[in-house]
Amino acid sequence: MLSILVCHSYFLRLDQKQISRAKPYPPLATLQVVSALRKAGHQVSFFDAMLATGVDEYHQRLRHRPQLVLLYEDNFNFLSKMCLATMRRAACDMVAAARAAGARVIAAGPDVSDAPQPYLRAGADVALTGEGLAALAELLPRLDSQPDIPNEDLVKGVPDIASLSAGKLIHAGGPAGDPRGSRLVPEVSLAAWDLVDMESYRSVWMKAHGFFSLNMAASRGCSFRCTWCAKPIWGNQYLQREPAEVAAEIAYLKRTFKPDHIWFADDIFGFRVDWVAEFAAATRAAGAQIPFSIQTRADLISERMAHALRDAGCQEAWIGAESGSQRVLDAMNKGTSIAQILTARERLKAAGIRVGFFIQLGYSGEQLGDILATRDLLTTAQPDEIGVSVSYPLPGTKFYDSVKSQMGIKTHWQESNDLEMMFQGTYTSNFYRAVRDLLHDQVAMQLGVPSERNDHIRAKTMMNQRWQTLLQDELQHRSSALHPAATA
Repeated sequence: MLSILVCHSYFLRLDQKQISRAKPYPPLATLQVVSALRKAGHQVSFFDAMLATGVDEYHQRLRHRPQLVLLYEDNFNFLSKMCLATMRRAACDMVAAARAAGARVIAAGPDVSDAPQPYLRAGADVALTGEGLAALAELLPRLDSQPDIPNEDLVKGVPDIASLSAGKLIHAGGPAGDPRGSRLVPEVSLAAWDLVDMESYRSVWMKAHGFFSLNMAASRGCSFRCTWCAKPIWGNQYLQREPAEVAAEIAYLKRTFKPDHIWFADDIFGFRVDWVAEFAAATRAAGAQIPFSIQTRADLISERMAHALRDAGCQEAWIGAESGSQRVLDAMNKGTSIAQILTARERLKAAGIRVGFFIQLGYSGEQLGDILATRDLLTTAQPDEIGVSVSYPLPGTKFYDSVKSQMGIKTHWQESNDLEMMFQGTYTSNFYRAVRDLLHDQVAMQLGVPSERNDHIRAKTMMNQRWQTLLQDELQHRSSALHPAATA
């Protein structure tokens, strides 16, 4: 059997925003692949980039001369989907180092699916497109029986991959090489949790937050079709695990690592209220109830769903509110309404569940009135927390296709706090960054977070002044751009 080094390239130290958040999670999808390879009998080692201080440990693993290096990114980490430029460079450096050490190299992940060329040119023999597990199952026996097999024979007849032939990119599988046609393996293995340096993760969490959180997933994929949402791994499929199976994994984590909290990395947790009710019963039966956080949609939060989530132990639910403008939501094909967002917030609040809103600024055609409508939504809904970003064009989305002619040289953010507009939005990147800061401050003010401001009335007055100053500055900037002679 093969000696395989499995790794990923998300180095927390390369993303200042995430360092500040101090909420690192082990690479779940990567660890699931490790588990599957061990079950198949391969000799597997693992390099976890998340808390690594550099690549020295990775190079040390290469000194053991693995026959194969599998760079498999964590598909449950939304930052991997964003394909940050710093992480791509790190990944390609790791590929090149593995090739220089004499190993065969297979690369997989969201960015690999969307843009396999950089990884192949760095030295990868094969790029897996989509989830890639079915293709991997066909490639490994060939490498095992013939470690020096030429690439042309290695990839012959294997779907859902990309490779280079005479310097030309060759796709196999999916319509026109589209990775979203990739096959999914119905079941995946329990993650190889035993290989994680759990105490290092615990130390970061306890120092910053006073509790320890671990990550899980009860499903893969999302069947909704928001125009901006990239789905390079699972497409529009939604595969859900059995409630009892998920409860059993929580019981294992609780017994083995004693986390205080679980983050469910599902794009949409639960989906059906009956599943959530069964899950609540299964966790009670297994003695596995731990407070957890999820992501969901406003239109899924019926009163029964809110109660079922509460009974299961849900502590916090993040909703993709995106905008307070119905016009913008409709343009996004979001499929939700402002009324549903407000109702979901109230139902979850009544059930004792904290609510976070994801907010997206700068979508095509968004105007000042839409931004102010988002501000008004936060005023009315009073979420407990928000996350604010600007629209990010990702390959394979309708949004990307609509703005790609406007995009310049920069196609990826350097790190997650970049917030640079990569197409011709209505306003400037600095304007949106200022709006982000104002929205965060507004929510903090609404929650009564202590600050230098002495009272609520003064804080509200100052907030209104900041909005007015921002809007006046932006209008002046736009006027100067349209009539430069007038300001000469």
